[in-house]
Amino acid sequence: MSTSPIVPVVLSGGSGTRLWPVSRESFPKQLWPLMSEHSLMQDTVLRANGAGFAPPVVVCNEAHRFLIAEQLREIGVAGARIVLEPVGRNSAPAIAAAAVLIAEDNPDAVLWMMAADASIADTPALHRALQAAAEAARAGKIVTFGMRPTAPETGYGYIEIGDVLPNSPGVHAVARFVEKPLAEVAIRLSTDGRHLWNSGMFVFTARALLRELELHAPEVLPPVRAAVAGRQTDLDFIRLDVEAFSSCPSISLDYAVAERTREAAVVPADIGWSDVGSWSALWELGEKDAAGNVAIGDVVLEASRDCYVRSDGMLTAVVGLKDVVVVVTDDVALAMHRDNAQDVKKVVDRLKAAGRQQAVAHNRTYRPWGYYESLATGDRFQVKRIVVSPGGKLSLQSHYHRAEHWVVVNGTAKVTRDAETHILSENQSVYLPLGCTHRLENPGRIPLTLIEVQSGAYLGEDDIVRIEDTYGRA
Repeated sequence: MSTSPIVPVVLSGGSGTRLWPVSRESFPKQLWPLMSEHSLMQDTVLRANGAGFAPPVVVCNEAHRFLIAEQLREIGVAGARIVLEPVGRNSAPAIAAAAVLIAEDNPDAVLWMMAADASIADTPALHRALQAAAEAARAGKIVTFGMRPTAPETGYGYIEIGDVLPNSPGVHAVARFVEKPLAEVAIRLSTDGRHLWNSGMFVFTARALLRELELHAPEVLPPVRAAVAGRQTDLDFIRLDVEAFSSCPSISLDYAVAERTREAAVVPADIGWSDVGSWSALWELGEKDAAGNVAIGDVVLEASRDCYVRSDGMLTAVVGLKDVVVVVTDDVALAMHRDNAQDVKKVVDRLKAAGRQQAVAHNRTYRPWGYYESLATGDRFQVKRIVVSPGGKLSLQSHYHRAEHWVVVNGTAKVTRDAETHILSENQSVYLPLGCTHRLENPGRIPLTLIEVQSGAYLGEDDIVRIEDTYGRA
């Protein structure tokens, strides 16, 4: 690769509803360890880490900012810039914001745009394809990666490849882009040798992308430039201007640029790529036993074949079934035939319409200081388990409608209650009366676990008056 480092730009939007109930809006699929010990987002960043790469730019939903920052810290990635989208506007405005930001320092920097939720089996082959793509990008091309089809997939778009570009071995012109096809068309496209799956990964210079956006989607750049110019820096985060970014059209990079530009190019690649878009895809990618089953978690299978069974909690037993998916979380159980994997979204839509919390959020809620989960709820009371990371500190706050009782189960707690400060260890407790100003901190080196009992007329999370917050939350 060139001595000029490639800048990875990771887009971490979307909620991955086809992987519900594990993937939900509050904690989407890219943040889960579905293929390895790392999350999909971590695996994506690690593929572009080290010699030849600049620190990544991650564009994400504001609600996920602390989760992403913590996951980057876990894998030792320093210097990342986390750009917060105030609203979702699809991939073109997201990558345009990153390009405008990067162009401030180096408009000729090569950007490698990736979704945070893809799986790639052969990283060395990916890097060889990237080297070819980067050279073409430095010549002004908008380069995508085309994956050689392994099945007549109807969930992907296709790319028809043209001639090899002069002086660019391994890189072809794009003859045309094909929308997601019907089944009979997919059979032909996947076997004719001229069509590739559209991976959605792109390589280009910041200058080239901004030039092509001005030519083919001029309505995108002015509000993006304004959003970047009006940005605010908050801790490790770059907050785009809300009003300006909200005025952007919602448009994909494929439609805004790739399908319109005369500079489109494609690198055919065989790298074991998948967008990990469904439970059936995870079965295909997973490590199978002799009967073709993929089992994750506390799972027992008897006389069953070609099943995907995952339990994130309770023991899950499957007997005498074939070609099924069973997924169990702490609050939902999903069972279906693998052929119906694309229909999970219909269930999520029905749950959303019914106002069911399980459609969008897990029982465990993550915060920058740790997490909490509800253990029991009744008339005028709620019991929660709260875990605070070492050095973590909740906001200084008060409540209008509830009192709280904290019991330390593990670790050490520093509790501020009005003008008092208490240090509590295991089996010690403190009462926080209605209206008092209070704060919880973990001054120790191990996680702090406590049980919180709330009592009062209203127990919603919006009954928090934040007086001071380390993490800049309102």
